[in-house]
Amino acid sequence: MTDQPDYKSTVFLPVTDFPMKAGLAQKEPAIAARWAAMDLYGKLREKRAGRERFILHDGPPYANGDIHMGHAMNKVLKDIIVRSQSLLGKDAPYVPGWDCHGLPIEWKIEEEYRKKKLNKDEVPASEFRAQCRAYADKWVDVQKEQFKRLGVMGDWADPYLTMKFDAEATIVGELLKFAESGQLYRGAKPVMWSPVEKTALAEAEVEYEDITSTQIDVAFEIMEAPNAPELVGAHAVIWTTTPWTIPVNQALAYGPEIEYSIGKLFEGEAAVLRHGEPMPIIKERGFYLIATPLIAAFEERFDRTFHVQGTIKGSQLAGAVARHPMHALGGFFAKPRPLLAGDFVTTDAGTGLVHMAPDHGEDDFALCKANGLNPVFAVEGDGKYRADWLWLGGQGSVINPKFVGKDGPICTDLREAGALLAASDDFKHSYPHSWRSKAKIIFRCTPQWFIPMDKPQEGGIADVDGGVMPTPIVTGNGPTLREIALDAIEHTRWVPERSTNRIRSMVEGRPDWVISRQRAWGVPIALYVHRKTGDYLVDPAVNARIIEAFKGAGADAWFGADHQALLGPDYDLNDYEVVNDILDVWFDSGSTHSFVVEGRYGEGTRADLYIEGSDQHRGWFQSSLLESCGTRGQAPYKAVLTHGFALDGSGKKMSKSLGNVVDPLKIMAESGADILRVWVASTDYFDDVRIGKEVLAGSSDAYRKLRNTFRYMLGALSDYDESEAVSYAEMPELERYMLHRLAQLDAELRAVVDKAAKSENWLEFSRYTRAIFDFANSDLSAFFFDIRKDCLYCDAKSDPKRRAYRTLLDTLFHALVRYVAPIIPFTAEEVWQSRFPSDEDSVHFLEWPEVDHRWIDSHLNDKWAELRDQREQVNEAIEPFRREKVIRSSLEADVTMGELLPSDGVNFAEIAIVARIEMGVGDGIIVKPSEWHKCGRCWRLLPEVEEDGTLCNRCDEVLKA
Repeated sequence: MTDQPDYKSTVFLPVTDFPMKAGLAQKEPAIAARWAAMDLYGKLREKRAGRERFILHDGPPYANGDIHMGHAMNKVLKDIIVRSQSLLGKDAPYVPGWDCHGLPIEWKIEEEYRKKKLNKDEVPASEFRAQCRAYADKWVDVQKEQFKRLGVMGDWADPYLTMKFDAEATIVGELLKFAESGQLYRGAKPVMWSPVEKTALAEAEVEYEDITSTQIDVAFEIMEAPNAPELVGAHAVIWTTTPWTIPVNQALAYGPEIEYSIGKLFEGEAAVLRHGEPMPIIKERGFYLIATPLIAAFEERFDRTFHVQGTIKGSQLAGAVARHPMHALGGFFAKPRPLLAGDFVTTDAGTGLVHMAPDHGEDDFALCKANGLNPVFAVEGDGKYRADWLWLGGQGSVINPKFVGKDGPICTDLREAGALLAASDDFKHSYPHSWRSKAKIIFRCTPQWFIPMDKPQEGGIADVDGGVMPTPIVTGNGPTLREIALDAIEHTRWVPERSTNRIRSMVEGRPDWVISRQRAWGVPIALYVHRKTGDYLVDPAVNARIIEAFKGAGADAWFGADHQALLGPDYDLNDYEVVNDILDVWFDSGSTHSFVVEGRYGEGTRADLYIEGSDQHRGWFQSSLLESCGTRGQAPYKAVLTHGFALDGSGKKMSKSLGNVVDPLKIMAESGADILRVWVASTDYFDDVRIGKEVLAGSSDAYRKLRNTFRYMLGALSDYDESEAVSYAEMPELERYMLHRLAQLDAELRAVVDKAAKSENWLEFSRYTRAIFDFANSDLSAFFFDIRKDCLYCDAKSDPKRRAYRTLLDTLFHALVRYVAPIIPFTAEEVWQSRFPSDEDSVHFLEWPEVDHRWIDSHLNDKWAELRDQREQVNEAIEPFRREKVIRSSLEADVTMGELLPSDGVNFAEIAIVARIEMGVGDGIIVKPSEWHKCGRCWRLLPEVEEDGTLCNRCDEVLKA
């Protein structure tokens, strides 16, 4: 064989400057800077002006600290959805916001004070608030840049902040709507209270952790029992894991239908507790009353046998009276302790008798109040007993394990009084903690402001200008706030659907909303309370002056106000108490729909979507629902999406102490934001999701393959001109099949993004992302591109098949670059600018691709599904020959197949990329090296090639032309 010429220069290889290596960490900031310089967000608003609007209302994060993975996941998901709606042609604004008030920021300022050994109470309140404002401002700026680095597109020039004066004025206005409609009251109820932070907490500010507590059994001597006189002198035994509530006990509760046993546990000798501690028991105190079903548990705590002497029914305890173990102290402790019937008493644990402290439990409060027993406010805000309290006055704190432990002063005093039957520090259970300070909380009765859940709303819902809002859209369930909210839940789309049950159950069972906090940094409850009647002032003119003052100076307008001027000439300030409590921050954020959605897009406008983590069913979702239902009679949103939490690679909660925190800032600095965005979009975020090195490696690999798909298309289309395009009718069957697959993909993607499609998969972007990646990898790279690379490289530029292929490549390019733009906005921009460079244009101005769904062809689908399956089987049969180096490429294989395929109009050898195929010969698939020679230009083995390296007929014609 003579030396053959090198035909490499005659092959039409793809040409592109688009690099295989992404270098996202370096490129993305430059792309983001370009977007900012061209005002991408502002120009997009101009282009979409007048279109159907889609409003995703941003739930405000707290302005404290760098963003974490939860922030990144949440913001990226929101951005993907907003961009996808814009891609549909809608006007989809995004106004980012921040929650700037409340404990998270106060706590940080107080930490700085503690480092400097300063006392917050000695700092002027106005100065403290100014420092809180400055701190929030600082972190808003920091987080803003971090969110922008994630590729989140929004109105960063004008975000909403709950501490802006206009926002604070609107929040006060929303509060005054509740006041004017009679939906506020001040009362003393047990609320969740943090002794460390010295304030009431909302349920959403509480998290539960497993702890080990002290459990005690305490004997209360029965003094009267009119329906069971034999009980007089016996002891009712209670069990509790909160020993600190015994000094505030006022009654005992029993279950009317429960059977109780009277028995003797000790015979006068020293009883020995489980921990070897001797306990002297007086003979005449040897009879005890406990629920019969709990005898076994009672015996286990004592390691003794309980000898039953008789039984009674709980109802026989009606009218019985006991005395407090510390009755010898006199005063409060000498008062009789009635035994009261309680329907909440069970035999799940304890003794079947429950000690009642109305200051420190909801059931306790309700039962005692119904029987004329009122709170005594013995425990102060810092967790210590009042200095004048007869027992343990000035001591505490009640959350101190040593103070409440079996060797602490409470148990010691009860032991000396002969009333402590058992005490151990080994009871394991779940207990509420403040999610900020991580300290245990207590239930504590304090005067607070509440929004009632079950008070009928009379008339309309007044606004602060004295007008009346329209009748609520849906009022079928009734006029109370709870009923309106439950009805609104049923008329809201919840994604995933199962989250409906979660929000419904929370609203069904929640107590009245405690909206007051005893802190400094927040929006004040701007009310005047009459000193004699206790009623708050309701006067639209006064309220209007309050709101105007807030617009000018924010919350400080109240704390430093000339209150007589605000009251006006019709009222005397001396007759009124000025309320200085601040609002629950959940009321702040729950009101954001009023000054963001309605404030920017018109009164009555509702958000199309709220998106937050699953914890917000008891947080922002619920506070927004209640606020809007109380003032507007409807939910502020049409749909709500709930996502899970980001866990580490092994499924554990991220914690600095565990050293398993995955930092999104580090990922962006090393790999780029688009890799993080691929991870978010690929996860089943309706549940908790994992992220770690292996997970991110998978995201990087998926991204790399997709990037190479675009690189190939850019190269293949480098000199493409629209004049080259051919019509659908002129296309070969393979191209028409790929258009069919594109139309299928388009429908699948639309089902995820377009609410009008009414799909069960709406907003399930893991399906969206997986469908794109699968199409790019399986349909394009591994199948279509593989088959047509010979056509692209070697056919004449004017060849109809090559023109059809490039026509389809152009269609695919325009579709895919649009589809991926919401997921990987930086890369999509890079791809678009590589083909269509422009200083003024952007891929994000584009709209959903025009895909003709008449391309759907079920006959082609069935035919090519079978051909693709057989192609895979042929490749599998060839692979052993490649491994053994019998052949180097599938092009060198001859294949015989026993099966006859529906290959009319199709060259199956071309599809399988082999030298030749014979069908209907023998059984199964047989592979052997081809005896034909290889063309020196296209490398195909063909019968007309006389020797390796010479040209086939096609290549010869192309070169001659």
